[in-house]
Amino acid sequence: MSGRSLPSRQINIVLRQPEPGSQRRTVEGSGGQSGAVPLADAEPMISGKRTPMEGPLSDIFKELNQLIGLENVKELVHEIYALLQISQFRVEAGLLSNAHVYHMIFKGAPGTGKTTVARLLGRMFHAMGVLSKGHFIEVERADLVGEYIGHTALKTRELMKKAMGGVLFIDEAYSLARGGEKDFGKESIDALVKGMEDKKNEFILILAGYSDEMEQFLATNPGLPSRFPIQIEFEDYAIDQLIQITELMAKDREYVLLPQTLAKLKQHLAEEKAMTWRAFSNARYVRNILEKAMRHQAVRLLSQYVNTPSKIELMSIRPEDVKFK
Repeated sequence: MSGRSLPSRQINIVLRQPEPGSQRRTVEGSGGQSGAVPLADAEPMISGKRTPMEGPLSDIFKELNQLIGLENVKELVHEIYALLQISQFRVEAGLLSNAHVYHMIFKGAPGTGKTTVARLLGRMFHAMGVLSKGHFIEVERADLVGEYIGHTALKTRELMKKAMGGVLFIDEAYSLARGGEKDFGKESIDALVKGMEDKKNEFILILAGYSDEMEQFLATNPGLPSRFPIQIEFEDYAIDQLIQITELMAKDREYVLLPQTLAKLKQHLAEEKAMTWRAFSNARYVRNILEKAMRHQAVRLLSQYVNTPSKIELMSIRPEDVKFK
């Protein structure tokens, strides 16, 4: 495919809990299905928009809508879906349908949903025929940079080859430019730029990292920003959203955090975010707290009960189970 790319855009994500009733009925479909889904076979999404009600795209939008916050990301995914669907209608009507470039920059702290969204996008692009496979390859500097001249370009090309038909996700991508002109990271950047030009419609490259560092990274190569038409800012989660995320994680594991436990966690999160705002890892942080609390709960139950604890006790995470040091 060839043609004009989407205009550059900066998307600021407003984190908000999905509206009640946003979950949709899911109909199982073939994971390898591709092509457009007629709008007649669609149902309302958030804000009155329409999305597929069956097949793999239905599953993708259901998972997307169940994520806490990320409203502007959801808006972007729907825009891409609508553009691809209308492009298919244009082809069927004998009209010109230009190809677009979907390489992206994800900016934000750890634990803000970047990897989750990247995986969902890969699946959606595959379901709509943009990517032939839709698989997801996540790498970092050590996977790309070699130990001698020429080794880095070889490693980078090999990873791009593995990503053909899918998504190549590079976390902490700014680290490629940290070593200066003599660092082998520059060799990887050059190989990536060439690969994006030569195979621009055969894979999607997503670079991720802290906002300030990614801005500095893009400034190191004047040709980089224009090659990433979509740039998304993933903001830190608010404390109430982190509590909601923790409760959902607990529910998935069939645990319940008591009200006193939630109050203790909420106070700790406020203090932790204030002290370590630069390095705070958001959903990743509360997941680690929850898993640690589950271990402490297990030790407590074994010491308190001679016989098997009740179902309620087996599920309950009490304040004393939550320890932060």
